[in-house]
Amino acid sequence: MSYNRLLLSLWLLLLASVAQAHHVIGRPSYSLNEDSNTPPSIQVETQIGDYFVTYMVFPAFPRPNEPARINLYASRISGDQPYQGKVSFSIRDDSWFGGNEEDIGTQDVDYNVFRQNFVVSKAGNYIVTARFEADGQPYIVDFPLRIGKPAPIGTIGIIVSVALVVLFGLNLIHRRRRLTNIRIRDAHQEQRQQ
Repeated sequence: MSYNRLLLSLWLLLLASVAQAHHVIGRPSYSLNEDSNTPPSIQVETQIGDYFVTYMVFPAFPRPNEPARINLYASRISGDQPYQGKVSFSIRDDSWFGGNEEDIGTQDVDYNVFRQNFVVSKAGNYIVTARFEADGQPYIVDFPLRIGKPAPIGTIGIIVSVALVVLFGLNLIHRRRRLTNIRIRDAHQEQRQQ
């Protein structure tokens, strides 16, 4: 009898541990979106002129051809007053031979946050630029952004690899010529000795 009770207790305990929660930190799960529990891939705080700027990129690991979003907060250092104008965003390839800068939008403030959605078609490293003007002064903030998994060998890696292959090839050709010259010289010496 006690063996059956023990098995029943274990079975009920197992069922209770499988139950799934419908709330995360006290919030119902149906009101969560993809950014609710996802940390940003970048969260940087910087000071530029009279402003303190914080920006974040969602989702945590942006992928090519999938929507992503930049959240930017700007507030005065003195008085902590949020910036209430417009912020324009642009993006460019972060490489030596990078392409042109592309405007991705201009945003008005929304509850003290500037939210800019964007989609990048190619994996790689990029620079996102946020521009705004306050009190007649331009403010420009650049920050890095990685989309997907860029190629393991960048432009510099390719150049170094090609240079190494060329040097190895030239060294090999030089050694063959040297060996050929040594063989010819040895053959001439043998002919003279005979």
